[in-house]
Amino acid sequence: MANRIHFVFLNIGHFFDHLFMLIFATVAALALAREWGMSYGGLIPYATPGFVAFGVCAVPAGWLADRWSRKGMMFVFYVGIGLSSILTALAKSPLQIGIGLLAIGLFAAIYHPVGLALVVQGRRDTGVPLAVNGIFGNMGVASAALLTGFLIDHAGWRSAFLWPGVVSIATGIAYAIFFYATRGKAEKENSLRAASEKVLQTQKMDRRLLTRVFAIIFFTTALGGLVFQSTTFALPKVFDERLAELAVSATLVGGYAFIVFAIAAFGQLVVGYLVDHYSIRSVFAVVAALQAVLFMIMPGLMGWAALGIAIAFMFVVFGQIPINDVLISRFTRTEWRSRIYGFRYIVTFSVMASSVPLIAWIHGHWGFDSLFAVLSAAAACIFLSALLLPGVEHKQR
Repeated sequence: MANRIHFVFLNIGHFFDHLFMLIFATVAALALAREWGMSYGGLIPYATPGFVAFGVCAVPAGWLADRWSRKGMMFVFYVGIGLSSILTALAKSPLQIGIGLLAIGLFAAIYHPVGLALVVQGRRDTGVPLAVNGIFGNMGVASAALLTGFLIDHAGWRSAFLWPGVVSIATGIAYAIFFYATRGKAEKENSLRAASEKVLQTQKMDRRLLTRVFAIIFFTTALGGLVFQSTTFALPKVFDERLAELAVSATLVGGYAFIVFAIAAFGQLVVGYLVDHYSIRSVFAVVAALQAVLFMIMPGLMGWAALGIAIAFMFVVFGQIPINDVLISRFTRTEWRSRIYGFRYIVTFSVMASSVPLIAWIHGHWGFDSLFAVLSAAAACIFLSALLLPGVEHKQR
């Protein structure tokens, strides 16, 4: 029971992680560009330092968690990201808001190497738990647009940073209370589950084959980070331009983005089930191929057609997320896992950081149609890479 409650806390943490990292995307598109008299392309580069920290700090966060305490690092995550968001709400210039976003990125870096290691700890079947956890992360993405748009319309953009920060700090305090109240019981449950995880760790792969698997993981991680960040960060602005007759306020723009992200979030659950029962290579290839096709369809679409295709491509973009995490959980030892997840996410979020100015540059010169062409090419490269995975069947029963 203690581990189930802990799993809920971990899911909430994933929700917060993505929520805080995308608040500024909607604030920049719908509020600050008008209030500060700056262009959208001129504002979004101030988010770059935060995304750099989001990636670069993942490895030291994972190392510290492995050496000190994963649960202790989760407490630091909740409180640190909450305080950073509250400070960002006080910003009076682009430089100050950039510093605030840097602090948010620093603490947000903790979650993926630490939280995911805790999610898979002691489990044999990791696809569905990672998918459920991923849904919460994606709901954070969805809620960032919805909640921020609502607060901009009713209380100003500063409240979009303030109130989530307060809630995160309160959650961190509740997590600490839960942890100290259930320490003995949780440790007993973990010791009973540890034997099943050792079954996976006894599996051996040829060194060259394992090197190939991890090369594919990190390559597709980089391209997947570009695709994920470009779609989630730019979607509120895409809808602002292409749903003009449907979304006439910040709340409605955020609402449509929420609908798309909320529906698409369940793509992870579908893919999580599939990778626990079928060849990861086949599932990965199909998901990437669908992305490439849908991104090619999107240019030029407006209104309901644009909304429908956006739902479809976000479904497969989100669906790809658990695949690499499942591969890592199957072929790494538990005592190294936070660091391996850290290396994976340093690649992901370093690429995500560089994609922010890329979005601004492409949008400023050619518009979003060109961005979708770039994303289609990236998805095609992921498809080809997935075909190079070994045909490892790993049906876990």
